[in-house]
Amino acid sequence: MAKKLANTSYTKFISELKQNILQSRYNAAKLANTEMLWLYYNIGKMLTEKISTENWGSKVIDTISEDLQKSLPGLRGFSSPNLRKMHLLYEAYPLICSTVSNKLEVKSQKISKYSKTNKSKEPKPNFSILKAIEKDALLKTFFSLSFSHHILIVLKLKKEEHRLFYLTQAVTHQWSYRILEYHIEANLHRKKKSISNNFSSTLPEKTKNHAVEIFKDEYLLDFININEDADERILESGIVNNIKQFIIRIGKGFSFIGNQHRICIEGDEFFVDLLFYNRHLQCLVAFELKKGKFKPEYAGKLNFYLNALDAEFKLSHENPSIGIILCKEKNNAVVEYPFKSTNKAMGVATYQLSTNVPKQLKGILPEPSELKKFL
Repeated sequence: MAKKLANTSYTKFISELKQNILQSRYNAAKLANTEMLWLYYNIGKMLTEKISTENWGSKVIDTISEDLQKSLPGLRGFSSPNLRKMHLLYEAYPLICSTVSNKLEVKSQKISKYSKTNKSKEPKPNFSILKAIEKDALLKTFFSLSFSHHILIVLKLKKEEHRLFYLTQAVTHQWSYRILEYHIEANLHRKKKSISNNFSSTLPEKTKNHAVEIFKDEYLLDFININEDADERILESGIVNNIKQFIIRIGKGFSFIGNQHRICIEGDEFFVDLLFYNRHLQCLVAFELKKGKFKPEYAGKLNFYLNALDAEFKLSHENPSIGIILCKEKNNAVVEYPFKSTNKAMGVATYQLSTNVPKQLKGILPEPSELKKFL
């Protein structure tokens, strides 16, 4: 029986079943998150309005939490700190979610005509309405993130445009809480500019915009503890030893193939510093590490590697390989010239280490080497 079933049709059927199950689970989780987020938002709204109109003071939230626990023994998620977070959520997004409130209030009025038991004037969560509301891109983004994501954004960022930036980025790139926290602490909104590249002239139309979105102009390698003058091999070793952290920094869809990836051409050996595969771009991605400032000859060497990778390793269904030179400094005007003479997709980005000390603090804070003596 196992031999009979071991064919393409059966394998495809199992794959379709698996996809349906996973999609159904995802949809259920998404609906549950939408319901929970709306509940928390609405509780925040009720708390804000009641505290304001009754002049209760913010300390009443502790009493409310205690009374809720007494009324509903075993209730979880409604401690006084969490209720305060719900209060913050509503205060942070009163305008963003005003459309939701209005639509739900209109719907609840219609429902009340047919329901004798529903005497509350408060809007009730309704999945069919929320599904319709998702047509609005901004609201869809709001309901696509978890409560903990929202609270992190609200607590860390004060300006509305910065909050909106991270909301959109977190949903687009499916950031976990930890990755979102990293990007906020790295001030991504200040550094969000396109990497120096030639993607527009070298990549297929369907790929070029995606590539610009995935690769960043600067990477914070704060997980590596090395000196500024350390050579490329030490930098490479630090990345490989913390490859999970590096993948979090470089973006979505990357799988690590290896470091010092060997390319052999008629007996001559060459080695790519770091080689990855990106699922979204469907191509190999080579990283070349340079400790100093970008030099034009780096592009020539990377161009050679990309030609070799495409000839020796790229599969027929994959897109052409992309190369990234990761260096300490660059002059964008200089970067443009070597790009003009190549038909291979490449970009130049910079990196920063956590050991960087602001100029005004140098001489005041001890050097890492001195600190090690006390450890």
